[in-house]
Amino acid sequence: MKGFFYWVIKKPYFYKKMNVIQLYIMGIIYIVLGVFHFTSPEFYKPLMPKFLPAHAALIFWSGIAEIVLGAAVFFPATKNLALWGIIAMLAVFLIVHINMLFPGNQLGMPIWALWLRIALQFLLIYWAYSNIN
Repeated sequence: MKGFFYWVIKKPYFYKKMNVIQLYIMGIIYIVLGVFHFTSPEFYKPLMPKFLPAHAALIFWSGIAEIVLGAAVFFPATKNLALWGIIAMLAVFLIVHINMLFPGNQLGMPIWALWLRIALQFLLIYWAYSNIN
């Protein structure tokens, strides 16, 4: 894979540096979002679909997954495995985003914003996939 920004900058020396930078950005994003699961779990509770059990445990373990996977992209030995893990995690998170499209689950959010979240989810999946080598 060439990396998410390869199509923008096609110079190999700059691409390699950009690839490392974007992996650090990705890792930091997931670590920060994972920490939010512990500092603001009440934010995530209303987002959880009613048909899923043990909301508190799912919020806890998804936070752990985000922190671990985010940190693992920093190391060459675990990078690819972490990126596949991020893809799997984001695919599972689609359950939450799709569930919010149903009436009564929208939490007052406009429908366009909910669709935008789903599009963003696929963009994040592509970003992770494009960095696997």
